[in-house]
Parts: sequence; structure tokens; C-alpha cells
Amino acid sequence: MTFELNKQVNLHVIPTEKYKTVRVLVRFATPLNKVTSSQRSLLASLMETNSLNYPDQVALSKKLSDLYGAGFGIGVSRSGNEHYFTISLNIINDDLVPNGTSVLESSVAFLKEIIFSPNIKDGSFEQDTFNREQANLIEYINSIFDDKQTYAALSLQNLFFSQSSSQRTPSFGDVETIEKETAASLADYYKEMIANDRVDILVIGNVAEGYVERCFKDFGFSDREAFSVPLFYQPPFQNVIQQKTESLPVVQSKLNLAYHCDIFYYDDLYFALMVFNGLFGGFPHSKLFLNVREKHSLAYYASSALEPFRGLVTVQTGIDGNNREKVLRLINEQLKELVKGKVSEEDLHQTKVMLKNQYLLGLDNQRALLEQAYLKVKVPVADISQEEWLGRIDAVTIADIQEVAKSVRLQAVYFMEGERN
Repeated sequence: MTFELNKQVNLHVIPTEKYKTVRVLVRFATPLNKVTSSQRSLLASLMETNSLNYPDQVALSKKLSDLYGAGFGIGVSRSGNEHYFTISLNIINDDLVPNGTSVLESSVAFLKEIIFSPNIKDGSFEQDTFNREQANLIEYINSIFDDKQTYAALSLQNLFFSQSSSQRTPSFGDVETIEKETAASLADYYKEMIANDRVDILVIGNVAEGYVERCFKDFGFSDREAFSVPLFYQPPFQNVIQQKTESLPVVQSKLNLAYHCDIFYYDDLYFALMVFNGLFGGFPHSKLFLNVREKHSLAYYASSALEPFRGLVTVQTGIDGNNREKVLRLINEQLKELVKGKVSEEDLHQTKVMLKNQYLLGLDNQRALLEQAYLKVKVPVADISQEEWLGRIDAVTIADIQEVAKSVRLQAVYFMEGERN
């Protein structure tokens, strides 16, 4: 059930007896933007570390301990054209606490402290904490260069989204913008976020809806205006394939490809898109894995992935640099096989079984269920029953997969050339 706490501030309660814990998620959403992505990333680091009344990590940890070992975290992410700043709290169910103590009520008070009483004095975040978290975040972003798979994925993203600085920028921002922030400028942005972001609070667990509503009533938010940015980012198709090659001192070269795909989350062909991805490179029986890696031994790994909120299909491989052209040709052949509908009934059946297993496993995961609930709020057509979901997977035909494959068009190639063997 959904309760409107304020204009554009909603509380969603999902009662279930499945779990012994209650999970609370407070998500702030705003249009994706290169500068604010960096600000929100730094803000998450600061607000996760302390608050006005819990001025250091020791005090914060003690409070979480008092809440019977509650798990707490703040992070940033994005989906399509939106950027999310998310606070999550995992607590024990009140029924399991002695003496009738309400951990939920105390936890809501804790969240209120974290959200509305950050460690800001005289218009600035506490300077020592700001300096430390700013340095830590910059060090973390710089360290991504050492993780070559992540670096290759971000480099491919830079090519594919060459026309959009917001989409190119990772959800955690960039070093240049973070370096420009001050303790005062970030405090100003914090106030802007609290006043203007759309807010969704989700609670899942063995809880009574009315009681949760009472806990969050008068939580402290004010009315705000809706923003009109569409959730899905639709990248323009470009006739020229973007390409980049970098030579780096790595043993294993990396060849990553990005494809334009105009099928989005819960479009008519969305379920066929998922089956297509499973057959292309999503599972160990997929064409990329079996043919590029196993049969021809041309890759250490080869897989594909979907970003259905940004019209993107990616392929990632780890290869011997000498085999770049062979691998590129072989990947293209696998896609053509799908365009022609060359899929065995056995592979199609196995793909559907594995997708259904993944879905059913997700229903047992509290965190995954909460994310699904959020998406159903954002994309109402996604609010379907378990039976319908499984039925839509079963209904996918080879002709559907062919239609999807025809819409997947190569747009960018990133090659990290390592030491040649």
C-alpha cells in the first residue's frame, strides 16, 4: 500500500511474513546530471559517516548496535535519465525483540536524524570529515583505473554515450567535479536535494501498514514539484561506429562492444530481449560462451549484458590481443545466427528455465524484492503477477528473438591492447 506523506513524497509498505528482518529504503531521485552526480556521491560518503548528534563513526556504530545490530548504508546509482541517492536500513523484526521495544520506531527516528541533521555547522559540513571523505572518494575513483575490467566498461560507455555528458559520467561522479566542491558548497547542495528531490520510502517485512504509516507521519519532508524528465534514455543511433584502442601494460587484452537497442524495460519485446541476451552471451550455454570461448578458444571470458533503461546491449571479452579481428568477426557471426533464428529448441528451453530460476530466486531476496517494488512504482506496466511473468517468458518465440536481434546494432568498439604473446 502507498501513502502520500507530502506532494512527491510517498511511503510504500510491503507486508510479508517471509523474513525475520525489516528493510527500509529511502530513495531521493533527480534528473541525471554530471555535476550533481559527483555532489551526491560525496554527500553519500559524508552522511554515511556521521551526523550532528552522532559526530563520529564510533557514535554512529554504537547507535546501530543499540538498534540490535541494524545494517545501515548510503549509496548512489542511476537508472536511465534519473540519479538515485539511497539510504538503506536493515533491522530486526519487532516481534523478535524482548520487552515490546519497537526497533522500527527507533529506526525511523535514526533515519530522521541522518536525513535532517547532517554534520553541518554555520553553513558548512564539519571540515575534517569533509576533507577525509573527499580524499577517500577521489582515491577510490582513481583506483578504478587499476581494475581493468571496470575501466574497459567505463571506456566503452564513454564511446557509446559520446553525445551525452550526463550518461557518460559514472553514477559516482568524476574527480574533477569532486575536487571543486567545498564543505560549504556541498552543504548548499544538500539543502537543495532535501527540498526538491522526489522521495520514495519503501518498507518490507512483517509489519502492519497502519503502524508504519504512523511511524513516518510528520517525518519532516515538505511538498515539492514533480520533474518531467522521462525515465528512459533513448540514445540516438549513429551511422558511424565509435572506436577506440588503448595500449596498456596488461597481460590480457579486452575487447568490449556496445550495441544500440530500442527495446526498453517492459516494452512489448522486453521478455524476448531477456531471452535473446541469455542466448547471445548471458549464460554458460550461450553462443558467445560456447563458440568464442569454448569451441575456438579465443577468449578467457565472453558475455553479454543489458541496460534496458538506456537502450544498450554490451559484450565484454578478455582475449589475446593478436586475436582481435578474429574475435570481432566471431561475435558478429553469433549475432547473425540469432538474426537468422538459428537457435535449437533445447537452448531456447534451457534459457527460459534459467531466466525463470533467476526470477524465482529473486523473490526470496528482500533487497531484490524492494528494488522490484520501486520499479513497479516507476513503471506501472511492470506490476504483473508471478504467473504472468513466467508465462511471458514461456511465450517468447524464435521469431521474437529474430526481431530483437535485428534491432541490436553495433555502435561502439573499445579495445584495450595488452602485451602481445
